[in-house]
Amino acid sequence: MITKTQIINSLDQLPEHLTIDQVVDHLIFLENVQKGLDDSVNGRINTKEEAREKLNKWLK
Repeated sequence: MITKTQIINSLDQLPEHLTIDQVVDHLIFLENVQKGLDDSVNGRINTKEEAREKLNKWLK
């Protein structure tokens, strides 16, 4: 889960003028990065081979 402090710090790095859509896109991006980091820390990852197999199944 992303914290309010992380959101505020991240928003401070954005340009002064931007649209609400850009803010929402940025927040979604931050959430997805945090989920990926959490998955990695908790061992919920795939090897390259596992990823290839899943991708091949999905493409069929």
